[in-house]
Amino acid sequence: MPERVWYKSLYWRIALGYVALLAVLMLVQTGLSVWVMDRMWGGSSRTPEQLAELVAQDLSAELAKSPQLDVEQHLRREYGTGYQPFGVMLRGDGRMLTNRPNATPPQLGRERGRLMGRPGDWGRGGPPDPGKFGGPDPGRGGGGFDPGRGGGGGPDGRRGGPQAQIGYIIVNEERIGIVAVPSSLPPLSVGLREAAPTLISIGIALLGFGAAVMALVIFRPTHQRLRSLEDAARALGEGRTDVRANESGGDEVSALSTTFNRMAADLQVRAAALAESDRARRQLLADVSHELMTPLSAIRGYVETLAMPELKLDAATRHRYLDIAHQETHKLEAIIGELLDLARLEGGGSGLEEDEVLVDDLFRRVGDRHRPVLNERQITLSTTTAPGTPHIWGDADRLEQALQNVAANAIRHTPDGGTVALLAEPAGERVRITVRDSGPGIPAEHLPHIFDRFYKADASRAGTHVPSGSGLGLSIVRAIVSRHGGEVHAANGPGGGAVFTIALPSAPR
Repeated sequence: MPERVWYKSLYWRIALGYVALLAVLMLVQTGLSVWVMDRMWGGSSRTPEQLAELVAQDLSAELAKSPQLDVEQHLRREYGTGYQPFGVMLRGDGRMLTNRPNATPPQLGRERGRLMGRPGDWGRGGPPDPGKFGGPDPGRGGGGFDPGRGGGGGPDGRRGGPQAQIGYIIVNEERIGIVAVPSSLPPLSVGLREAAPTLISIGIALLGFGAAVMALVIFRPTHQRLRSLEDAARALGEGRTDVRANESGGDEVSALSTTFNRMAADLQVRAAALAESDRARRQLLADVSHELMTPLSAIRGYVETLAMPELKLDAATRHRYLDIAHQETHKLEAIIGELLDLARLEGGGSGLEEDEVLVDDLFRRVGDRHRPVLNERQITLSTTTAPGTPHIWGDADRLEQALQNVAANAIRHTPDGGTVALLAEPAGERVRITVRDSGPGIPAEHLPHIFDRFYKADASRAGTHVPSGSGLGLSIVRAIVSRHGGEVHAANGPGGGAVFTIALPSAPR
């Protein structure tokens, strides 16, 4: 299992992602708050006198161009974001128009009459005396100021500075209204109260955006991998062992997916082994039935023939029939014995008495056993042991059985007058035994199956005069060699003939 890195852990990713997102949201919230406040306080850099003059000149120009101008909407559109509130009073209109109704001082509205002056002061004969309005000298032009007389007194009614700065709206040299700007800014609480809905909306929007980012960046990939693991587990429960979960991510979920995939792979291997075992069992039953049926059929046929009372057989014929039945009985006994032997070897039920085994002794016993057949068919058997060949570590009886089977197979497929060679030589920590014959060799399509149970390639090997065996000899050879921790291979020699190579562990020095 790959080693997990701490920062890829799901818990650390959630914690670090939460802290990082919280920091980003705080920075963005602070920046937006500063931006909102700057829009409100940005215009407060102008003094009340400058703001009154600016608004008066703007309204004078706009009303000169469009007498039907909606002044209230114009004020909200052009000056609604400024922090400094002001009021606009037009002749003939009893209302006070303002850019920020919630922030305009109430005393500014109450002093509307005093700021506007008397109705007779709005004639066309020129601007009234500035003393009547507490405002500027009209000789200074539209939009002039008299800072010392604009408000007429402080909040308590005593003289101490103007309460509002006045700018006059003049159209066609006629004064039609005034702009009154309070001399002091409204309290900070007023601005915060107005900005609170905007800031709360921004905060909620940022919180939703942050939650969406967390869900997409941190939880969605984990959710997808968990869903993949869930689907794989469901498919595995339905019997599909080839499914695999997503192992990416490097966190706890990926570790769980890796463990699940390893379990699924083990189950797949075991399921395949069980299927192969079942197939082999069925094939073995079929092969055993076929191999046993042949001698049993022969025995039954000859016994039934001998038991027929109406059939008159001479002594020689009867003796020949009994001899054939006897041979088939021995053949049947040999097959059953080999099957039991193979089952014990492959099942581990037969223990090995391991000791040092001399290769020359094995070669000598092979020659002694097959001497009559070799002499009868004039086959030359040569044995060679390379210098320095160590002893073999294993069970002498089982090793002799394996070598006898390989040699018998080689002699069986060697034509009369041919040769069979046995060679032993050191191969690292093993002893390599090679059995080579001068027969026709093994066709390439048969080589992968030559060690299978009941597999016979005799039909493809011409020049054979000895009856074929049961098809279990080479299977027993492979089982014996495997029990000793060795290997056995079959191939064709470059000059023709079959070559069997057995590698067995050497005895400890």
